[in-house]
This record gives sequence, C-alpha cells and structure tokens, in this order.
Amino acid sequence: MAVIEVGNIRFFYDVKKETEIIHDVSFSAEKEEFVSIIGPSGCGKSTLLRIIAGLMRADSGIVRYLGREILQPIPELSFVFQDFALLPWMTNIDNVKLALSSSRMDEKKKEQRAFELLGQFGLSGFENSYPNVLSGGMKQRVGIARAIASNPKVLLMDEPFSSLDELTADALRSDILQLLRNKKLSVSTVIMVTHNVEEAVELSDKVVVLSKKPSATKKIEKIPLPYPRDRESRQFLALKDMLLTALNE
Repeated sequence: MAVIEVGNIRFFYDVKKETEIIHDVSFSAEKEEFVSIIGPSGCGKSTLLRIIAGLMRADSGIVRYLGREILQPIPELSFVFQDFALLPWMTNIDNVKLALSSSRMDEKKKEQRAFELLGQFGLSGFENSYPNVLSGGMKQRVGIARAIASNPKVLLMDEPFSSLDELTADALRSDILQLLRNKKLSVSTVIMVTHNVEEAVELSDKVVVLSKKPSATKKIEKIPLPYPRDRESRQFLALKDMLLTALNE
C-alpha cells in the first residue's frame, strides 16, 4: 500500500468554479521514497501540496494516507514552508518546541527533543537565540527541525531551498538528504515541490511533472541513480535534460 495516494485532484480558485488551477493530478509516494513535484509557474504545485497536507480541500478527487482519506491536517504529516514561518518573538528552541505543543511529553523531554534536533542540524549554541540573528539557511534548518520534532511519517516541503543562495542551498540539500535517510528518524516519505529540475534529480527517487494550468500529471519518472549523485555525470545530465524537455513540451 502506498503511503500517500493522490487521486484525480481538481481545484478551482473561485467559488463560481470559473478559474481552474488543477485539472487532474494523480500519483503515489511509497515508504522510503523522496518524490519531487515540478511544473510551470502558476500550475498549482504549492496548492497541491497544501491539499495533500489537509490545509486546503480539493473540489474533487481524493488524498489518502495509508488508505485513509485526508480531510484535515494529521500528525503523521508535517510541512516545511518556503519562507521559514518562524515566530520572531520565540527563541529557536521554542520555535522547535512549538511542534510539540499538543504532545503528552513533559516539558523537560520537549526541551531535550528540540535541543537534540537543533544540534543535529548544526545549530548548537543558537538554541536560545532568536531567528533574526540567523542566516536564511540556518532559519530553514530550524524550520525543518520543527517539522520533524513530532516524529511525522511524511514530510511535505514547499520549495524549501528557493529563497537561499546557491552555496547555502547546496549545503542544506546535502544535510537534508543525509538526515532524512537516517533510519533513526521517523520520516520515511518526502514530497517536495520545486522549480529546480537539477535539485529534483539530485534528491528524488521519483519526479512528478505537471503540465501548465489547469495542471494534469504529464509524466512520472523514476530516478534510479545511487546516492550521492554526481551532477556532472552523463546519466544525471540525461535525466535532467529529459525532465526539462517534458516540462517544456
């Protein structure tokens, strides 16, 4: 059974249903699979991710987690936002602990969990600092630490590296890939929206290509390359070119 099933999703931006953004999108995400969604600007990629998360409702179609329909946010799914979405009046450790606010853990265990995650993400020494003293890459590390603090099974990421400079994004991609493939973490499935085809090939087991709006599933391509991936290899460049062609057809 797939961990996430997306079936025939359709979405309109207006009540009168005159502006269709998503026409017919279907795909699945398996356990221990990293899936990227790419498509032209304005085709509804971020909207689709929010529908998967239960933050928005589709006009038709269905999203399931382990066979159960998702109608609202559930603890098994967690979301990483493009703009970090950190609360500036909270310290970094309190931002991470925010994900544990409904947990039955006692305060000491919440503190310990957040402290350990910030350490894993290279933020030791910044636990009691505020987000305004952090670089963009460090802020996103706090955002990802918060997203996995509650031990979700599925991580949904909306263009998590797009607001970072390329050197910072490259380092963070490597860190995230290493962390998410750590068997000690609860996350076993990742779905990421990106506009960066090279990034999709570098990180993904599978890439879902959407058409221009109103979007439909145009192509689903497996990426069979071993990790870590050589971005200069012939196989990597061939897959990148093939996806770019599919994107622009």
